[in-house]
Amino acid sequence: MVCPARRSIIVDMIPGQKLLTLLRDIAADKRLAFMLLLGFSSGLPFLLVFSTQSARLREVGITRTDIGLMFYATLFYSIKFLWAPLLERFDPPVLGRMVGRWRGWLLITQMGIILGLFGLASSNPASSLGMTIFWTTVTAFFAASQDVVIDGWRINVIPRDRQGIMLAVSQLGYRIGILCAGAGALYLAEYLDWQAAYATMAALMLIGIMAALFAPDPPAVEKETLTDKLISVFEDDKAPGPQSTSNRPDWLTAYKEALSDLFLRRGWILVPIMLLIALYRLPDFLAGVMSNPLYIDLGFSKAEIANISKIYGFAIGLTAPFVGGFCIWRFGLMPSLLFGGIAAATSHLSMALLAAKGADSSYLALAVSVESFAGGFAGTALMAYMSSLTSPAYAASQYALLSSLYALPGKLLAGMSGKMVDLFGYSVFFSATSTIGLPVAILCLIVWRSADKEAPGHSKEEQEQASLAGEGGRR
Repeated sequence: MVCPARRSIIVDMIPGQKLLTLLRDIAADKRLAFMLLLGFSSGLPFLLVFSTQSARLREVGITRTDIGLMFYATLFYSIKFLWAPLLERFDPPVLGRMVGRWRGWLLITQMGIILGLFGLASSNPASSLGMTIFWTTVTAFFAASQDVVIDGWRINVIPRDRQGIMLAVSQLGYRIGILCAGAGALYLAEYLDWQAAYATMAALMLIGIMAALFAPDPPAVEKETLTDKLISVFEDDKAPGPQSTSNRPDWLTAYKEALSDLFLRRGWILVPIMLLIALYRLPDFLAGVMSNPLYIDLGFSKAEIANISKIYGFAIGLTAPFVGGFCIWRFGLMPSLLFGGIAAATSHLSMALLAAKGADSSYLALAVSVESFAGGFAGTALMAYMSSLTSPAYAASQYALLSSLYALPGKLLAGMSGKMVDLFGYSVFFSATSTIGLPVAILCLIVWRSADKEAPGHSKEEQEQASLAGEGGRR
């Protein structure tokens, strides 16, 4: 039986069980309302440099191999941990003195996204692919940086006992942004043109700017005691001299503190944890680049893709976080993480079936249903798990590291997805991505089994919180 105090931590991870309850909570707490808007701002640019962009490129005749290689321009999402500690530690020029650190960085990144989207609107990939790649790179860099700032704000602005609902609202806003960038952009491109589609998306980023201007500041987090303790992890046995700390550059200390805190708290089990995170969404990244090219090659119109893949898929995907949240509460975080990893990987068999059957709307709807639900469930479980690994004092840096880790292998390999499709065909490609679920399941079981065991540097309280992964939901 799980004691009430420990069960409350499990319930904190619930993304909400009913949409009406979620919306009522948003109306009652302005922090949740701003999280909804910032989640929208985070989700909007992603598809515009990802699958929506691939549909645009395929339509004008860009080869699948080139589309896959162009995906490397979005690697900024995967390496954002490199500059995340700098955003968390230093003030931005000019705006930092005017509006504060996190708000200043957020406004800078959002204005950069707007600039990049207008650049994409003015470029023509058929005649100037180089400019399209350049503006895609600009957009991806600022969008990844925006995510760093928003994630840090999300984790710190609200108490731990409200993080579950905060995560649900973030996912809701993110999915609405995805819907606009997916179905909305495709509709505009179908009935107007791609220039109008991208210009409209740039204008919608003003929603994020308004949220950044008026969102409440997160409370200050005291780091001094923790910093003093962590410095010893990286120092030699000898006592540091009087100038050892002062000679350490501030930017280096920013990285050191965030990383040392994570290793100090988790110990050896951090190795399989990082492998698990790195592989967990790999099938989705590999398959995601080639989904829209598959639809285009099969002969579906942009309106059909928008109706089934984006709007219908959005509706199906919207239920997944609530089901995922209930499963986390009822069965525990690790069982839900295990199920989500297996389901997300095997769901790509439905795409292989679609590729084999051809332009059949019923098979398209089936593939979208299975992929949207499995991907949404797995995404919710992974976000909850990564959030549970972070420390409030270094939330932005550590979450950026973990989220970059889960995206980096997929982004690196996804660049070759077009070449793999050219060599083996769509059916073999999507079937192969589903086999990644096996090592994911093995790593989940390893981490799950070790959750109740004491790791180096863990306090008694941290051990009890770790054991929730195995005991969640058992009464």
